Amino acid sequence: MSSDPHLQETRVSSEEVLRGGFLQVLRDTVRLPDGAQTYREYIVHPGAVMIIPLIEAEDGSVRVLMERQYRYPVGNVMIEFPAGKLDAGEAPLVCAQRELREETGYTARQWARAGRLHPGISYSTEFIEIWFARGLSEGKSQLDEGEFLEVFSATPQEILDWCRNGQITDGKTLTGALWLQNVLAGAWTLEWREA
Repeated sequence: MSSDPHLQETRVSSEEVLRGGFLQVLRDTVRLPDGAQTYREYIVHPGAVMIIPLIEAEDGSVRVLMERQYRYPVGNVMIEFPAGKLDAGEAPLVCAQRELREETGYTARQWARAGRLHPGISYSTEFIEIWFARGLSEGKSQLDEGEFLEVFSATPQEILDWCRNGQITDGKTLTGALWLQNVLAGAWTLEWREA
């Protein structure tokens, strides 16, 4: 991705520190651009998707499906867009469709890829593909065993207010709110495709 060799670090060796259920922690020895060596510890993550599901009313108003879920590492119930990790070999759109259906019960008639974000570039390989969904049809959620969450809808303005006042602090949701705001304002365009 980078064409800046004067800034690149080169792996000399790699050591696995931990292998968990789906995360792996590595400690690499790297050569810096000036020739010195140091260590880089980081988490290997399979990648994920986040969905911004739009509920469009006949009068032109929009609501967005959101979730409330307890996140153990931070010890809080968080407000988030639906999201989930990629299974091995799974295409991001297929994952987005699966996660929306499993977590919310909804399916979407149209999908648009917005972009990609890297939530922890200094310590993780994780990337999150951002997808918009519209033309929603309601169904029954199929949560994973041990997964507990609440699904609700909010206006775009409520979401932005929650970002501003600190009720939303999740990085992917903050990024999603930026996309949502710009798409609804017509500043950023999406290429929609049928499911």
